[in-house]
Amino acid sequence: MRSVLLLAACLFAAAVEAAPTHIELVYDLFRNGQRLGQVTDTFSRNGKHYTLVSETRASGPLALLWPGVIRLESRGEVTRKGLLPMQFQHARSDAPHKLATARFDWKQHRIDFQYKGRSWQVNDLKSGAQDQLSQLYQMVFAPSLPADFALQVVSGRDLKDYRYARSNGGILKTPVGELDTQLYQRVAHAPDQKNVTLWIAPTRQNLPVQVRVVDDGVTLEQRLVRASVKG
Repeated sequence: MRSVLLLAACLFAAAVEAAPTHIELVYDLFRNGQRLGQVTDTFSRNGKHYTLVSETRASGPLALLWPGVIRLESRGEVTRKGLLPMQFQHARSDAPHKLATARFDWKQHRIDFQYKGRSWQVNDLKSGAQDQLSQLYQMVFAPSLPADFALQVVSGRDLKDYRYARSNGGILKTPVGELDTQLYQRVAHAPDQKNVTLWIAPTRQNLPVQVRVVDDGVTLEQRLVRASVKG
């Protein structure tokens, strides 16, 4: 039994060390089809610990809609099942008082939220939950690509149930080449639910190459323009 446990530990350590140590993806961001600015995602891993940051900067005629920088940050661990977030933050440089923080208490199965001086807790945190940012990168680190799957998604202020269905995403022509993709689309159970569609590239380490979010009549879409992966 001891040798089996030792082998499992070695395989887990090898899997973590084989994961990328650094990822930088740059996207053009569109709002209802009109270019709004750029999104830069940066993932870094030190051993089993990771930091994932996404920064959105608007430019051009729509910059007044999103002044400053919107910054999302996910921190946690890389495990044999993928990413295990420990903390998520949503910040705006033009409104520092709106910093929203969610801390994952996996032992108590609870999320601790903080926003605008308020603190509250939400119970019933389930295994496999991701935050708003880490869910986009879970496919890169998961041991296999799932078909239909359900998970909880934590934002800076709430916890929601999501279910995704997989289909063929076709070939996307991008500045980094033509990419054969798989598409994951959120299965909405109500007309007012946020619609999320994610295209990943299995031949490029399951990187998220396009993301579309439709919410309250507004469509935001990220399209990959540069990619760098190390490790």
